[in-house]
Amino acid sequence: MKILIQHGRVIDPATGRDETADVAIAAGRILSIGQPPADFTPSRTIDAQGCWVLPGLVDLTARLREPGHEHARMLESEMAAAVAGGVTSLVCPPDTDPVLDEPGLVEMLKTRAERLHQARVFPQGALTRGLKGEVLTEMGQLTDAGCVAFGQAEAPIVNTQVLQRALLYASTFGHAVWLRPVDPWLGGGVAASGPLAMRMGLSGVPAAAETIRLHTLFELLRAMRGGGAGPRLHLCRLSSAAGVELLRQAKADGLNVTADVSINSLHLTDLDIGYYDSAARLNPPLRQQRDRDALRAALADGTLDALVSDHTPVEADAKQLPFAEAEPGATGLELLLPLALKWGTEPGGPGLMRALEVVTQAPAQVLGGALGTFQASCGRLAEGGAADLCVFDPQAHWQVEPAALRSQGKLTPFAGLELTGRVRTTLVGGHLAHAD
Repeated sequence: MKILIQHGRVIDPATGRDETADVAIAAGRILSIGQPPADFTPSRTIDAQGCWVLPGLVDLTARLREPGHEHARMLESEMAAAVAGGVTSLVCPPDTDPVLDEPGLVEMLKTRAERLHQARVFPQGALTRGLKGEVLTEMGQLTDAGCVAFGQAEAPIVNTQVLQRALLYASTFGHAVWLRPVDPWLGGGVAASGPLAMRMGLSGVPAAAETIRLHTLFELLRAMRGGGAGPRLHLCRLSSAAGVELLRQAKADGLNVTADVSINSLHLTDLDIGYYDSAARLNPPLRQQRDRDALRAALADGTLDALVSDHTPVEADAKQLPFAEAEPGATGLELLLPLALKWGTEPGGPGLMRALEVVTQAPAQVLGGALGTFQASCGRLAEGGAADLCVFDPQAHWQVEPAALRSQGKLTPFAGLELTGRVRTTLVGGHLAHAD
């Protein structure tokens, strides 16, 4: 299909482009940005007057609940939520049911996702069998099946020798190990340690649960890098000011490490738990304002590389429980872009380009060579590149109403929040995946 997007403000952080231009698309690729070829006759024209034309978002953490919830058609609903939020590429963590530790499961997920013709799904393989932290998976076979990284999701690796071997083995396939840094003995609480958790009688997770694990990981990287960069490590969803400082020092020391933060930790604090609101029961737990401020500053200055939705659709029955018993997680795919812009364009924020960069180009760079030939197109607008983009209306005002979300996970701590800006159209490989 030939598509012409007219009169939109084309913004691409990867190139610094910011201009009013037409975008011509043919055979799933961007034919031109600017004046379309004289012989170009579109079969569909999209009027983007007053809207922004942006690269498709890249989300590094979005759970789709498949394999495991095929009966509920979870993949269909969560993929619809992704493209409604302008997300055209997403990484699915391995903590599915069953775990993504077998090539057949990875291939099945990719095949089912491709048949939907919506967002591109990049599975993250399990680092250890069953995520038990004991025996490494066959990473070569999982790579061939389509895995772009290896991680443990929320499951820890207690044995440091296994962790060391995992980092080395993954590096032989050119992949990063993705881990959420949390000490298993200190990280079992349900809220961030502090006055609020103490007052509410909730078991706490101290910042030391994060920093102790970071110290271990960074020392392993230092010991293994030799004269080169060493194994690659990606830190998922940092949550504390102390953790940010350790990351900043690790990068200054030349360690091969990247990191992200979730929209939840970027905007909320433990005070948003309110009166035991289970929608704010999250992993990692919401911390104090000083931590949120440090995370915001680190994302702005590049210490933190990317912003993620941490999309985790949770059934209502699993949330309608006492706070400590509720399943952690919240929906986020449809909120990622407006919440990124809210952070970036607030007074004192880093600005529009950085807000877009952390959800497009920067996460694509984290994935890097694991994307193969798609690397040159992911998270950017380039002539000749894949036509993964969204048309965004920056003037649209809307309120987050859980019932109106496309995800089957209706619960979010942002319910009732007034947001500005909404995705109108999403194209994936030149295919019209979403139209509002």
